[in-house]
Amino acid sequence: MNNLLLRNILRFILLVFLQVLVFDNFHFNGYINPYIYVLFILLLPFETPPWLLLVSAFFIGFSIDLFSDTMGIHTAASVFMAFCRPGILRIVSSPKDYEVGITPGIKDLGINWFLNYTVFLVFLHHLAYFYLEVFSFHEFFYTFFRIILSTIFTSLFIIIGQYLFYVKK
Repeated sequence: MNNLLLRNILRFILLVFLQVLVFDNFHFNGYINPYIYVLFILLLPFETPPWLLLVSAFFIGFSIDLFSDTMGIHTAASVFMAFCRPGILRIVSSPKDYEVGITPGIKDLGINWFLNYTVFLVFLHHLAYFYLEVFSFHEFFYTFFRIILSTIFTSLFIIIGQYLFYVKK
């Protein structure tokens, strides 16, 4: 239990620093903005209580907002993503497929499952984030195009990260 808590705290700190120092500087013509910090929410254990999931998402989003000066947009999008996570888990597979002690990841559940899970949740996060950022539907298709491209690149970075830190059993 303590090992899992320590690992999640270290993951939180590492992802906040990576997002703020590295990934916030990736802007490809204003279309692609990878938000790698959502990996923290994605990798929380299946047994995480809903209230703790929402509180954790709040704190990681708030941490990014503090460094990015985005006035709560990351917080709102992260909490929305955490709120949708149990529903997406039900869509991707049934709860009886999850054994106690495994975490969502390529290591335990395979690339197909993790890719579906990641793309769904990252898309929902980006949908909330980018439409809150522009706060209008005036340029609906331009914003939607940004959402699609950013979802692809964020998911790609997350999958690459999973393979970089993937350890065979």
